[in-house]
Amino acid sequence: MEKINSFNPKKFISDNAIILLVVLLAIFTFFNSDNFLSQNNFKNLIVNMAPRFIIACGVSGCLITKGTDLSAGRQVGLAACVSAMLLQQMDYAAKMFPDLPDIPWPVAMVIVMAVMAVFGAINGSVIAYLKVPPFIATLGMQLVVYGICSISTGNQPMGGYKESYRKVASGTLKTGVQDLTGSDLSSSPVGFVLDFVPYLAIFAVIVGIFIWFLYNKTRHGKYMYAIGGNESAAQVAGVNVPATIIRIYILASILYGLAGFLVGAKAGGASTATAYGYELEAIAACTIGGVSANGGVGKVSGVLVGVLVFEILKICLQFLRLDPAYTFVAQGLVIIVAVALDLRKYLAKK
Repeated sequence: MEKINSFNPKKFISDNAIILLVVLLAIFTFFNSDNFLSQNNFKNLIVNMAPRFIIACGVSGCLITKGTDLSAGRQVGLAACVSAMLLQQMDYAAKMFPDLPDIPWPVAMVIVMAVMAVFGAINGSVIAYLKVPPFIATLGMQLVVYGICSISTGNQPMGGYKESYRKVASGTLKTGVQDLTGSDLSSSPVGFVLDFVPYLAIFAVIVGIFIWFLYNKTRHGKYMYAIGGNESAAQVAGVNVPATIIRIYILASILYGLAGFLVGAKAGGASTATAYGYELEAIAACTIGGVSANGGVGKVSGVLVGVLVFEILKICLQFLRLDPAYTFVAQGLVIIVAVALDLRKYLAKK
């Protein structure tokens, strides 16, 4: 009874203003557009959400410790380009490295994630030991990564991917079952259900479960929230703050590497422009989902909600056939409002 009486409608609307507005926009779009709730649109939503959720999970750890990572988008782009270099067809005329042996996509994925971990280690070390503010450190890394990507690719777009790599993005659980059993499931109810689950969604689910466990059931997660709440108090309590921060940024970059690998497979090509601006989307999604930029607060479920809301916003604007320029305006306003609401909640608590 006390919980019911303590419910404040005004506070609820204020705290969830963006989510409620996007829900209203989705309802409006549904009544004014055809096929908004179609199977293809739903699958498109899942496929677009999957890599962005993985990126947002990486950014969330940085935000929880009062940091940020403005290099996330460029790291995703570099990861997509490295994936392209490793997984082009052997007989592709414009193959970046003609003498490179045939590499299975799981091995290439691990290589990409390991390469990106180096950038995360540098970010974390600069922030933890040199005491450079995360905003400045990761902004500098953004330019460094972009430069490395431009040099390594010669500013040339890459394509000609192996079928096995393309299938990572285009395949569904139904495809996998057919490959294993050799049976045709297209007309069966089981096949219809399995066709709803793309491989990309499986990657996102695995990452989500792992991050939830890491944040809620491990010492690392407790240290992370402690640093975000009060870094000085955490240090006095015996938390190795520099080591924890470095681990957070390494994990973030590993997730960017995985996301870049998936983005490359989904796009069917990669260039220096791949994943441009993704870091801002990730920060906005985290903030919408309750991950406070002021540190110490955030849940994986909130990150998922934030990514979902942001993707629904973009799909609604596309279905309403607005000029793409207005889409950028809307996304920018959402980012500003999300951070402003987060700051307002932080100041209200003080």
